[in-house]
Amino acid sequence: MKVVIIGASFAGIAAALEVRKHHTDANIVLLEKQATLAYIPNGLHLYWGNQIDDLNAARFITEEQLRQHTIEYYLGATVQNINTDQKIIAYDYLEQEELVAYDKLIIAAGSRQLSEKIDGSAQDSVLKYKRYGEAQAALSKVKESQHVTIIGGGQVGVEAADLLTKQQKKITLIESMDYVLFKYLDEDMIQPLEQKMIENGIDLRLGQTVSSIDMESNHNLTVRLGDDSVISDAVIMSVNVRPNLPFLDTRIKRHTDQTIAVDRYLRTSVEDVFAVGDCIQLSGPDEDMVYIPLINNAVRTGIVAAANLIEPVLEFKGSLRTIGTSIFGYYIASTGMTEAESLFTNHTIETYRQEVPLTSLPHSDTVILKWVYDATTHVLLGAQMISKANMLEKINTLALAIQTKQTLEDLQQTDYFFHPSYSQMMTTTNLVSWMGERVDKDES
Repeated sequence: MKVVIIGASFAGIAAALEVRKHHTDANIVLLEKQATLAYIPNGLHLYWGNQIDDLNAARFITEEQLRQHTIEYYLGATVQNINTDQKIIAYDYLEQEELVAYDKLIIAAGSRQLSEKIDGSAQDSVLKYKRYGEAQAALSKVKESQHVTIIGGGQVGVEAADLLTKQQKKITLIESMDYVLFKYLDEDMIQPLEQKMIENGIDLRLGQTVSSIDMESNHNLTVRLGDDSVISDAVIMSVNVRPNLPFLDTRIKRHTDQTIAVDRYLRTSVEDVFAVGDCIQLSGPDEDMVYIPLINNAVRTGIVAAANLIEPVLEFKGSLRTIGTSIFGYYIASTGMTEAESLFTNHTIETYRQEVPLTSLPHSDTVILKWVYDATTHVLLGAQMISKANMLEKINTLALAIQTKQTLEDLQQTDYFFHPSYSQMMTTTNLVSWMGERVDKDES
């Protein structure tokens, strides 16, 4: 059996390794458009944060490791088209057109940063750094810049603002929504972070939409938003990524947002063709189909597709959009449904917000938690955390609780270890109302 995988980032690599596990005799071929293998998309953040000394270190697998698994790969291979009738892929490699036949095909081509609504966003002077080459260019440009404008207040944009502020850069951050990180946290939870951003000198432009980016004669960039504008030395695009699939066979059905339509086994509309990662929509926190381009989703979809190559045996369980990061002195984490998005669902929800000590010791660090749950059944639907202490791993416990449909009463009965140096008499994720101070009563 010959398995061809288009794309060698997280989804494609995970699929290749899992195919090898299930099919030891399979011929596995990876086609990767980039000239570099397995670059971590936020590698530039790791470099700015002094966690790596060179961008080349931002890799999650090596070529040698692929060879050890007998996985054939071609870097700099640009797929031109797929003929699903003949099961043949045409691609450019070393300035030659090549053809490769397949028995099974997994499309893991990833995504790119696009904004069709912002004129001038495609020009090279507007920085994107999802790819290695882009990151190299961005590193050089930002180093020589004093004022950087960041468009987009999601996780990538806010992390970049934090890291560049530490380099004494002047930062303007523009977000079209009323608060940053709106996909993951509610406004009441994000207020301490936004206040800290302002205290650190961030020019925070919320609820404003960028219309165009213009290059000036002095090589500065003007970002236009409504009747206002911002002039800076560099502009970073951290808006949502989108699939980039110009090679796709028209027989493979797509959604209106150009993602590939798949079933729960990640099969496309064409037999023997699968799609994973940033190419597809996923069932979200409320079982609706949404676009959630996160690395953990990419890896899990790659694993599921590989398990279903011969017959459908493993359904993809969906995504809770779980995230965790450290920015501006706060650790923040989120999983599942937010209170804001519950307004667009059929759920009647209730929320509970409390500040809880992390240990039993005097002067313990605390964490503010927000619980979002079904008002009738008490099934947990979402959770958010913010703290000055590193409590990020706790969000994984709550993600599992949501995935297994646990109630608040179930959470109170979950069995955890106790040690006064590391935990409370009831662990943070047990949700016992008397364990900490309730803070949602203070909301206006």
